[in-house]
Order: sequence, then C-alpha cells, then structure tokens
Amino acid sequence: MYFVGPSETAANKTTTALFPLVFAPLLLFPFLFPYSSPCYYIFKVAPSDVPPVNYHKSESRKMRAERNQGSCVAIRCLPPAFISRYSNGSSSSVDDVTCGSPRWIGRGFSCVCIKRKVVYERVCVNLTPSQEERLNRLKHRMNVYFDPSRHGHQEALRALWASTYPDQELNGLISEQWKQMGWQGKDPSTDFRGGGFISLENLLFFAKTFSGSFQRLLNKQGGKRAAWEYPFAVAGVNITFMIMQMLDLHSSKPRRFVRTVFIQMLAEDEWAFDLLYCVAFMVMDKQWLERNASYMEFNEVLRSTRVQLEKELLLDDVMRIEDMPSYGLLS
Repeated sequence: MYFVGPSETAANKTTTALFPLVFAPLLLFPFLFPYSSPCYYIFKVAPSDVPPVNYHKSESRKMRAERNQGSCVAIRCLPPAFISRYSNGSSSSVDDVTCGSPRWIGRGFSCVCIKRKVVYERVCVNLTPSQEERLNRLKHRMNVYFDPSRHGHQEALRALWASTYPDQELNGLISEQWKQMGWQGKDPSTDFRGGGFISLENLLFFAKTFSGSFQRLLNKQGGKRAAWEYPFAVAGVNITFMIMQMLDLHSSKPRRFVRTVFIQMLAEDEWAFDLLYCVAFMVMDKQWLERNASYMEFNEVLRSTRVQLEKELLLDDVMRIEDMPSYGLLS
C-alpha cells in the first residue's frame, strides 16, 4: 500500500461507507478481476480506516500527524511480472508503467509513503530546504555551458586528459590527440553543446572515481566489439543529456515520479547524479555488447539504457544509487 495525504472532504464519508462493498471482493479475490491496463487502482479511505504502518522512528510521529490531518489515497501496486511485461520492448518509460500517468503529482498531494524494505519511507513532492538546496546546486551545474575561454573549464579538460592518459603528455587543448578519447574532432569544446560543462564534470568524476571501469570502456575491453564502435567521449556527453531528460530536472514542477525518488537520493548524497552517470555508462556498454550493436544503433541502445535505469531506480529496495543492481558493474 502507498499512502498520500490530501485534505479531508465530506465526500470521503460516503466513499468510506461504500468501501467494503465495492473493494472487498477485489482485495479478497484478485484473480476474479484481471488487470486490463498498466495503472494503479486508487480509492479514498478515511484516516481511521488506514491500517497502522511502521514508519521510521524519526518520522513516525510526524507522519501520523500528517496522516490524521486528512483523508488518504490507497494505491494498489502492480506485480513485478506485470510491470516487466509492459516495460520490455516498450518505448514508454517505466515511470508511466509502474505509476500510471502521474497526474496525482501537483494535485494537492504533498507526500507519498512507499513501502520499501518492510518499512514505509516518505517521498515528498514538496521539497525540504536541504533538498531544494541540493536540487538548485545541481540545476546550476546543468545550466553552465562549456566555455573554452574560461580558465576553470580549460583546467577541467586538462584534468580529464591527465586522468585518462597519465603517461601521455597533452600537446594542447586543440590537438589531434583528443580523437583517441572519442571526441569528433581535434577541439573537444565543440562537442559539449548538448551536455554542457556538467558532462565534462561527469566524465572527470568517472575517470577519477572508477578508473578501472572507465579505462575498460575507453579501450573497449571485454566482449565482442563491433567494427564501428561508439566514440567514448561523445557517448558520455549524450548519457549526461539523457539522464537530465529522464529525471526532468529542468521543469519547475515535478511531473514524473522517478524525479521525486531521485531527489530523495540527492538529499542524502550530493554526488548522486554523478554516480548515476557512471552506472548509466556501464549499463549502456553492457546493452551495447548484448545487442552486438554498431554505431548506427547508438540511439536505440541509449533509449533502452534509460528504461533500465528508470526500472532500477523505482525498485522497492533501492534507497541510494549504490543500491541499484547495475551499480555492481562498476569497479
């Protein structure tokens, strides 16, 4: 069960009275009511009818108070097998499949309590001051364009080269050497248009934090490789842009549930976006190998990577980026 706390209305009393007659057969004999579409069944119940739940100790008193202020919406979630059936091979996002159209976001619902690891965790649409601060910092990073005339941006490029090729001296910021890293030309600054400066920061974070995985992907080690491989650095810029779109971080109001879940992770770890980037790169390469893909199939592989990331972020036991199953690909 998930619980959301909107305001109490007089209509809830009637709904509560009808609840046993309408929904008891559905709850007791679910096999008599086959699912017809990938969505949640939503119904309102009065606060007194909500069964007790075990919240985190630090949140229990506050959550009980919020729950008792108004009615709740109980949402019956879909079985994993059903979700997988609709998500595999589909162009729609996992968020749409698991949560249905997230129209409840921004409709007066301030919180959702999600059952994760046996206990209930609160996921709020309304951000706390610390969450808003972290999100604003990330948005600021996303809005910085790469400027080849800025000293800090030049130094970041040099740091990326030094982390990638520690034993090879760079001849200059405009050099044919950059092509061996997977940039399209001798001037890498022309490839940052889509991702901005944060895409360079992501590559640098990957190179410094998970150097083993970074070097394996850079050098295309492991697996049967295509004759026409994806360019490593340009692929990294595209992955940054894909994650920004997936999380819908540019929008002023939350429109997708995966964004709300990610912001909870960001509040706990300021480097959540960069960690997710590293996971995404590994997932993309894994799917590339499994498909035996070539360069012309890159966009298709990137779309399937996004679906896999969304699916993992919404798993019940994923509380941090490190809890994602694909995080284990990193070393």
